[in-house]
Amino acid sequence: MDAVVLKKRGYSLGDTLGEGSYGKVKAAYCHRLKRKVAIKIIDKKKMSQNVLEKFLPREMQALMQLHHPSIIETYEIFETSSGKVYIVMELGEKGSLFTYLTTQGALEESVARSKFQQLASAIKHCHDLDFAHRDLKCDNILLDNDLNFKLSDFGFSKPLARDENGKTVLSSTFCGSLAYSAPELLEHIPCDPRISDMWSLGIILYAMLFASQPFDSSNVKEMLQVQKQRKIPFLKSKHVSAECKNLISRLLHPDVTQRLCIDDVLKHPWLYASTHLQSSHFLQKSVKKCHAGKI
Repeated sequence: MDAVVLKKRGYSLGDTLGEGSYGKVKAAYCHRLKRKVAIKIIDKKKMSQNVLEKFLPREMQALMQLHHPSIIETYEIFETSSGKVYIVMELGEKGSLFTYLTTQGALEESVARSKFQQLASAIKHCHDLDFAHRDLKCDNILLDNDLNFKLSDFGFSKPLARDENGKTVLSSTFCGSLAYSAPELLEHIPCDPRISDMWSLGIILYAMLFASQPFDSSNVKEMLQVQKQRKIPFLKSKHVSAECKNLISRLLHPDVTQRLCIDDVLKHPWLYASTHLQSSHFLQKSVKKCHAGKI
């Protein structure tokens, strides 16, 4: 049935990439765009009323509003009379960051820095437009052919509301995966979900460098205690710079008032040093070319 519907719109359906409780993601070839794409197929009949009325409209809103080089691009969304929604998206050819870290191991710090910068700029784009992702994890970061990071899956995303004074309305819904969840979410304390996103970002950065999780999520009560004690297990087996450890520690701060926001992250010495080095390297190359008479 899906193949027939999609063929009429110029898509040749391929393998299943993933499956959930009310939908699946399939690879396809788009003849119009002349490229491989991913198509998320959602069956509204299998959805609970809550998901149908609350989460699906939010996901659609996010996909239509968020456009950034490090966010999976949405090409087309359409619905059939039988209640199926088709979301045609950019394909992450190299799979997820989770799969990459599982099969290839941890990233070198210099590589992690440039990739993390891509992810941070994508999150800044979301937060600046008053969207919280609320399910940031290695599984939801896809890699293109050049291993560039592409943020995906906005199924739990939420556009932030503001009160009459312009202050962000706090959220009290628990979303996402335990291993990536901030202490305030585990304790059901109302919070700005963008600040909780920042905790998840810290977990992702740790995972990129060590190919493991900083906290054991098998016992939530114990994990919460360790999180609050600020005991981050920086493994001795790998050298990581003091600036990088500082960034992780400040993202994994249990106190929401002390945790870095995305603008602070992008100004952090660990990322700033990388940007500064790149620009000075570019400048040196330009000067050399200039002396060689090439520009």
